[in-house]
Formats: sequence, structure tokens, C-alpha cells
Amino acid sequence: MLKTIIFIVVSYLVGSVSSASVICNKFYSTDIRRYGSGNPGSTNVLRVLGPKPAAMVFAADFAKGFVMVLLGKLVGGESLALLSAIAVVIGHDWSIFLGFKGGKGIATSFGAILVLTPKVALILFVIGIVVIALSRYVSLGSVTAAVLYPILVTAFDYPLNYIMTGLVLGLIAIYRHKENIKRLMAGKENKLVLKKR
Repeated sequence: MLKTIIFIVVSYLVGSVSSASVICNKFYSTDIRRYGSGNPGSTNVLRVLGPKPAAMVFAADFAKGFVMVLLGKLVGGESLALLSAIAVVIGHDWSIFLGFKGGKGIATSFGAILVLTPKVALILFVIGIVVIALSRYVSLGSVTAAVLYPILVTAFDYPLNYIMTGLVLGLIAIYRHKENIKRLMAGKENKLVLKKR
């Protein structure tokens, strides 16, 4: 039990490290939270600074989820991996280092679910890319994936604890995108426009 608690706390703390803040401050002398949407995530970095820093941020956020869930699986099996997935995403979204604010958790969630449910993760990745390419709304692709994740996990006959974890991760992502959803419904959401730098 102690090992489980310690690993969950570590997962949360790793998730809390804001890749966007670290990378943008260190390499671009920019506090990303002061620009664009103010969100410390790869989409805002893409809009403000361009593809290269956005790719760096996405890769780092992805790695947080992937590594912590993989370690959880190695250390404590499937149950700890599932708990670690939730903890690392919560850390990213409500970072202790950013006053319990943070990103929206899509890249970190993707890293986590690629370990937990690789086939489903790859399907969602393709669907998300197609939705974004057709609509040019990153948020729509993200929300679509969040809604579909627990549904696909259920369809692929994963155990109940996987389904419940999928539901939690999906609900977190939808909650973090609530303002985007409002803007999408009102036709006021910003479309993806690449900024070259």
C-alpha cells in the first residue's frame, strides 16, 4: 500500500512539471502563459511560437504519461499503471508548481493510454488527426478522442477497471475543454493556424 501511495504521488509530481513552461522559458525566453490562450500546452505553443517548440512540448508531455504508466506497470502491475495514468494527467492539468493550474492533458493522456491500450490509442490518434485536418479545430479532435476512448475500451472488451479509468480520463479531458466546447457550439473557437518562427 505504501509503495502504491508513493508511486501515485510521484506520478502526480512528474505530471506537474510543465513541459511548456520549462521549454519556452529556457529555449525561447517566453512565459507561454502570458501569450495566446495562456494555456501551457502544445497547441498554444504552436500558435505562439511555431511547430518546433510545439513538437518539443508535445513529446515531453507525451513522455510523462508514457514513462510513468510504463513504470507503474513494471513496479505494481496493471492496477498501479491505471492509477498512475490518472495521477500523471491530474498533475499535468492541475500542477502543484503552477498554483494548481495547467494544460489540458491530451498529450500526457495519449502517452498513458498508449501503454494501457495501444490499439485503442492508435485508433484515437488517427481519428483525432483526421478530425483536426478536416475541421482545423484541435479542440474538436481532442474532445472527440476523449468521448470515444471509454467507448472503444468497452468495445475492445477490456476489464472493468480499464473502462473506469478510460471514463475518468475522458471526463477530465472534456472538463478541461469546457470553454472550448462552448466556443465550438457558438462558432467562436479559433481554428488552427500555423505560425512560422
